Amino acid sequence: MEFGRWYPLAEAADHAPAGPGVFQLRLRTGLIDYPRGKSAMVRYGAADDVRAAVVALAGEVGAVDWLCRHLLGPTTGEEATALAARLSRDFAVRFGHPPSPP
Repeated sequence: MEFGRWYPLAEAADHAPAGPGVFQLRLRTGLIDYPRGKSAMVRYGAADDVRAAVVALAGEVGAVDWLCRHLLGPTTGEEATALAARLSRDFAVRFGHPPSPP
């Protein structure tokens, strides 16, 4: 599993693939306090069209300063959904809570 480079969420339309996959969102700066540590991660997600999903999220959250990246390589919708769920579970085990925006 390999993710691409981080890019501003506001530029997701220029970078995210228009197909199934997994994406991550994190704060550009700063950390969020979780029960068992700090992290910049705010969300893992899967979508049948990653570009559409992250562009919609960018519209919902407005001008927040978040970064986005996506899984490289082909994946099916089912694989993406399972992987995003696993990443979120693993995060919750490590940090004591699933990733969530501040």
